[in-house]
Amino acid sequence: MRTYHCFWLLFWAGQPQQSFSTPLSKRTSGFPEKEKVLVLSGNSRQDLHRSKRSWMWNQFFLLEEYTGTDYQYVGKLHSDQDKGDGSLKYILSGDGAGDLFIINENTGDIQATKRLDREEKPVYILRAQAINRRTGRPVEPESEFIIKIHDINDNEPMFTKDVYNASIPEMSDVGTFVVQVTATDADDPTYGNSAKVVYSILQGQPYFSVESETGIIKTALLNMDRENREQYQVVIQAKDMGGQMGGLSGTTTVNITLTDVNDNPPRFPQSTYQFRAPESTPLDSPVGRIKANDADVDENAEIEYSITEGDGYDMFGITTDKDTQEGIITVKKALDFESKNLYILKVEATNTHVDPRFLYLGPFKDSATVRIQVEDVDEPPMFSRPAYIMEVKEDVPLNSVIGTVTAQDPDAAKNPVKYSVDRHTDMDRVFNINSGNGSIFTSKPLDRETLLWHNITVIAAEINNPKQSSRVPVFIKVLDVNDNAPEFAMFYETFVCENAKAEQLIQTLSAVDKDDSYNGHQFSFSLAPEAASSSNFTLQDNRDNTAGIFTRKTRYNRHETSTYFLPVVIADNDYPIQSSTETVTIRVCACDHRGKMLSCNAEALIHPTGLSTGALIAILLCIIILLVTVVLFAALRRQRKKEPLIISKEDIRDNIVSYNDEGGGEEDTQAFDIGTLRNPEAIDDNKLRRDIVPETLFMPRRTATARDNTDVRDFINQRLKENDTDPTAPPYDSLATYAYEGNGSVAESLSSLESVTTDGDQDYDYLSDWGPRFKKLADMYGPIDSDKDS
Repeated sequence: MRTYHCFWLLFWAGQPQQSFSTPLSKRTSGFPEKEKVLVLSGNSRQDLHRSKRSWMWNQFFLLEEYTGTDYQYVGKLHSDQDKGDGSLKYILSGDGAGDLFIINENTGDIQATKRLDREEKPVYILRAQAINRRTGRPVEPESEFIIKIHDINDNEPMFTKDVYNASIPEMSDVGTFVVQVTATDADDPTYGNSAKVVYSILQGQPYFSVESETGIIKTALLNMDRENREQYQVVIQAKDMGGQMGGLSGTTTVNITLTDVNDNPPRFPQSTYQFRAPESTPLDSPVGRIKANDADVDENAEIEYSITEGDGYDMFGITTDKDTQEGIITVKKALDFESKNLYILKVEATNTHVDPRFLYLGPFKDSATVRIQVEDVDEPPMFSRPAYIMEVKEDVPLNSVIGTVTAQDPDAAKNPVKYSVDRHTDMDRVFNINSGNGSIFTSKPLDRETLLWHNITVIAAEINNPKQSSRVPVFIKVLDVNDNAPEFAMFYETFVCENAKAEQLIQTLSAVDKDDSYNGHQFSFSLAPEAASSSNFTLQDNRDNTAGIFTRKTRYNRHETSTYFLPVVIADNDYPIQSSTETVTIRVCACDHRGKMLSCNAEALIHPTGLSTGALIAILLCIIILLVTVVLFAALRRQRKKEPLIISKEDIRDNIVSYNDEGGGEEDTQAFDIGTLRNPEAIDDNKLRRDIVPETLFMPRRTATARDNTDVRDFINQRLKENDTDPTAPPYDSLATYAYEGNGSVAESLSSLESVTTDGDQDYDYLSDWGPRFKKLADMYGPIDSDKDS
């Protein structure tokens, strides 16, 4: 940051055809300056007339970043109304007034109290006015003026990014655009060269250059190769003042990466490769891997391998591993050491993405020789065919040879071979094989109608090494012979009406044959000899493998003969001829006039309702069981005896009743409420009994209370009547308790609570006269023993 030790305050105060300037006094700092006075002038006309403004404000200039210890002097305000007697007061308002800028209200001197920064605020707008100190009225109209901050070079250029990243393809031409950097300067671009920036390169030569005015970075060296160097770091400087001495500067770093192009062909590290492969190697199995190196990366390093020539061109193939860019050699055809044990291939590696700009560097491919040695292994026997198909007639005799399989050891040793049948494929052991020559023969009878094809597997193993074995499928087809007689296609059971006419068709027959017929089946139908002359029916062969049964007479009687059995002979025309006798069941039925069957049983006339004897018996048994159950139930109910209320015949008191009912215990307070027996008026008819479950709930019926002088007999009769007419009473026998003592009992109360206080006033001798039942009570209240007196 630069500091200027002297400056000028400039002021332009203008009137039409006039200008004023008055020298100011020197500042306390001691630097020679010219003082600019802002003169406020006006006329002295009466207050009723508007005063004419006789001056015009312009602007002050003030340098930023003042570093002095005193306030920075800005300028002076003066009014032509100021007589110097202190009657006027100068007032300042606007941006920063009273804070950044202060004014001497007596002299009009304006000063800046703080250091100003143009980059924060370049212009301040203020308003000035002179007022009468006594009256407070303005003597001059309020006017506006500007304080403009002059710039100094106090800001260095700043780049928009701290670090730039860029990339260009390798092998680019000189002058190829890389990236453009930009720096800005916060100083005033309209004032001097403080904001004029010039770019230069500090690090990165001779590979790159930068344009001084635009900041564009370009390549400066030809054929920069990524494989030699990939990363470059360039340092760019931006300097203001047009790059002159004393200017401020800033720097930035640019990281430049060279991207890859396909400028390197693939190269095999060696010219010859050797591999070994057993002759038992499965198809598509890898034999070995080869790799050509490519200095490029990504898609520019992708390689395609191929076999161009060699005696194993059709025996082997090669594919590319996309992850490792290796060539994988695989087996395409089965190897045979005995046939050929060495193969020589020529393998070529080619780039898949070739850049035409770099074809002048040479062909982007390379080749190598691959030698593959086939190793001998102990191989299992090999059959002469991959599968065998044999045919045999189903009537062939047992142990007949139906065919032969052949296998031999492909190795040079030619070990002998033995044959066997895999019993998992011939569980019934229908076939067997000669272990020495491989001839297959039958061991059980064959039946084409049961199983047409037999699929077995034959095993050939070396005698010296049984683990070396091979398998071959053998498909045996059983040929048909005419060994099955024809038979009905279904079971035939038909009927004939009693009113049938002669020569009427009643059934059409058809037949099937399990045997095959190359020319189609031809069946012939006829009646059996024993039924041909005496039968009531005739048979007509239709010559199309069907036959019809016709009636021979006019009427039939089912009461005489209800069922006819007609034997039919069916024969085929193959060799040898096979025939069978089938039976057709014909029932005689009653029919209507349209020939529709009504009934075929003679019992239907006896039981027209259609119920069988078994059904009638079952119904009768059900009725008898039901009657017996009802009778037993009624007998059991009659045998129930009503339990007497009074058990003991010796008890002659009518008002004492014994109940053998334990009740519900202490908690049962509603089953038998003894309080109601003492006070009939307190009976609560709303309470339901807990010892029984009412079937239907009715609204409780309130009964009238008995009068106080009601006799016991009337009370009991009244309660009995109420229970008889009560709809809520249970339908079964129940026990109703009436314990009303009545009025005026001769014995009065037996309670000891009403006794007198002394035992001597009471005489209980009469208790002894009441009988043995009151003996215990008489003993308790009887005369006191003499032991107590003594």
